[in-house]
Formats: sequence, structure tokens, C-alpha cells
Amino acid sequence: MKRKILALILAVVMVVGMTACSSNKTNTKDSGKTGTTDTKETSNKKITIWAWDESFNIVAANEAKALYQKDHPDVQVDVVTMAQDDIVAKLNTSLSSGSTEGLPDIVLVEDYKIQGYLTAYPDQFYDLSSIAKPSDFASYKTGVSVVDGKLYGIPFDSGVAATFYRKDLIEKAGYTTKDMENLTWEKYIEIGKAVKAKTGVDMCTLDPSDVGQIRMMLQSAGSWYTDANGKVDIANNQALKDAIKVYKQLVDAGITKQVSDWDQFVGAFNNGDVASVVTGCWIAPSIKKAADQSGKWAVAAFPKMAANDKSVNASSIGGAGWYVLKNVGNAETAADFLKNTFASNADLMNTLADKITLVSTLNAAANQPNYTKASDFFSGQKIFGDLAKWTGEVPSVNYGLNTYAIEDIMTEAVQAIVTNGANIDSTLKDFQVQIEAAVQQ
Repeated sequence: MKRKILALILAVVMVVGMTACSSNKTNTKDSGKTGTTDTKETSNKKITIWAWDESFNIVAANEAKALYQKDHPDVQVDVVTMAQDDIVAKLNTSLSSGSTEGLPDIVLVEDYKIQGYLTAYPDQFYDLSSIAKPSDFASYKTGVSVVDGKLYGIPFDSGVAATFYRKDLIEKAGYTTKDMENLTWEKYIEIGKAVKAKTGVDMCTLDPSDVGQIRMMLQSAGSWYTDANGKVDIANNQALKDAIKVYKQLVDAGITKQVSDWDQFVGAFNNGDVASVVTGCWIAPSIKKAADQSGKWAVAAFPKMAANDKSVNASSIGGAGWYVLKNVGNAETAADFLKNTFASNADLMNTLADKITLVSTLNAAANQPNYTKASDFFSGQKIFGDLAKWTGEVPSVNYGLNTYAIEDIMTEAVQAIVTNGANIDSTLKDFQVQIEAAVQQ
């Protein structure tokens, strides 16, 4: 949700930047090469990393830096904190003009945005196929960074979705943890009604300006706002229709608490105003801020849509990957850094699981000690193991080039159907045309 609020602002910048012609300007002897170097060859080199979020991505980058410099003491690694919107703006401005001056060697890019960059600027990103292979990571994560069989990004955090719920409130309503397994949205709503009747507490929050819930439902059915070829797919998208119907059922059930921003969202569950949070695993640290609720929470898989036989109990929201800019100056050194850290080092992922509650998409991380630990806060549940398992079950979809631009328009369509009772088929047919015009398809 927090990422969506930021990203709606960024979408305009992204679309404008992508219309510019890409450049193949080269200003370094590294450019055009693949592979990595040994310690001698990387000596006296400097690489710069851009990322956002001081408490999450920056911590991860600095841990990787410390690890890498143990074996590469002569490589200077500068980790720069920058707001995500500033990263997007600077990348678009520089790459569209053909200038790489001032850009980093490694940049963190959100999964929903990277296809736009790889499409608009195909000669600006370094081929990382020699340092990792897609099968090393959760399958749903690598689809966004593979072009023509080449891997251009190293997947980082999982945005695997889950149902975080107040075990004590569920039990007061007459249900058990067993009832929360293999959830359908219909069962979730049934339980939510009982919770509201017995405790007076709403089941979850909903933000009318945020259709992230629908996005997660779509991916659970292996679908998106665009088809496998990246074309807008709204009017005849059955998974989208099913998701909007579930969303309307949630609203009509009277079990949701309306919020309008991140602080209200977090405050709702920290204050005990809702009994569950259905979103990405990155919400866990925020839930744990309410120390007085320790031992009262548990985690279940994401609910599937019973009406859609393709829907599964797994989805995702958010997440990013690390990319090397080929023409900045030290692409081989940057690739070597990723090779020895995020692309392969399960010990690093284990450390980050403890430090920042990272659910890594590196498959080897699932066997690390911190991924098998029981969580006192979450009722003794081994949540990392469960989240890692669900990560491996998330359907892979083509996010296309304009996810946020489409969602900005889709919000209006959803509200017309849910709030005003508009016909779903005719509304989506009309918005298909609007969205195609907006993204020039």
C-alpha cells in the first residue's frame, strides 16, 4: 500500500521517460562485456549503489558491502539512499538523453517498473546471465528481468502475500487456525462476519484509492491487467471480473474499515481495530511494532478465489531487484559484487532475515537457520518457512509496462462498479478503450 501511494505519483514520470529513444552511448571499457572479474582485476575500483528505504533496502546493501569488502578490500562501495521517485526521475532523464554521467553502477528497481526500462533502454543494462540463472530464484520473480533468454536483474525481496491475522479474535468468533488454512475469499468473508458479530472488530482495512487487493487476486489466478504479450486486457479478463466481485462482496459484508493513507492503515491493526491484514510479507515488521500483541498473531496463506479455478493460495505485491547499468564505468565490478552477494550468498540472506525480516527470493535461503526459527510474536509459528514456501507457489505473470498507470484509471472503474452499482461488463469494456488510449496501445 505504501509503495502504491508513492508509485501513483511516479507513474507519469515513468510513462514520459519511456517515450524517449534509448541510447547506446558507451563511455567505459567494461561496456558490452559479460562475466565477472577476480579480486586482482576488481582492485582499486569504485561502484555506487542506489536504493531507497533506510530501514530495509539500504540495510541490505550495506550488509552486502561489508561482506564483499572482506575479500575485495580495494573496492570502494558507496551506498546512496535516494527516494524511489528521485531514482525514477534521474534514470529517465539521464537514459533518455543518452547520458550516464552521475548514474550509479547498481540500482534497485521495483518489479512493476523494470520492463519499462528494459524495453525503452535495452542497451543500458548489463547482461548478468554469467553470474546467476533464473532457476536460482523463485520462478515468479525472474520473468520480469529475463529478455531474449538473458538475465538482466538479480531478484531481491519477495512480496509474497499472506493473511496475517489475530488468532485470539478468530478464536473468539468460534474458528481455529485450521479454519484459516486453504482459505477462499468466501470463507474469509464468512469468518469476518463472525468476528464482527462476536467482537465488534472489522476483518480488514480497505482504501478506495488503492486496488492492491485486486492486483493480488489477479496474480493468484495467473492473470494481470495485460496479457502474456503485454497488451491491455480489461474487458474480457475473467480473473479481473472475479476479483472485482470479491472486492464488492468484502465491502457489502460490512466487515472492512476504510483508511486513506499508510499511517491509518498501520494504525488500524496496531490499535486492534481490524482482525487481519492481507498483503505482502513486508508488513510483518509494522505488525510487530505493537509489542503488546505478541503471541496473538498468526499467518495463513493468501485466500484464493473459489469462482476461478485458476486461482491458488499464493500471490505477491511489491518487491524489487538489483540491476547493473552497463555504460556507467564499472559494470564488471558491479556484476562481481552482485555475484558474491545477492545472487548467491545464502548466509547474507539469513542475516537479513533477522535484521530486516527479509523473505528472500533466493531459493537457497529457505534452508538457512533463521528461516526455520519459530516466532514468539506469531504464536510460535515458523513464518519464514511458510512465507518461503508460498513464495515458490506464486504464479508468474507479465506485469507489462504500465501497471501503475493502468491502476490509476482502474480505480475509477472499480468504484463505479462497487459503490455505484455500474454493470461490470459494460464498465470494463468502456475502460478497456480508455486505458488503451492512455498507454497508447
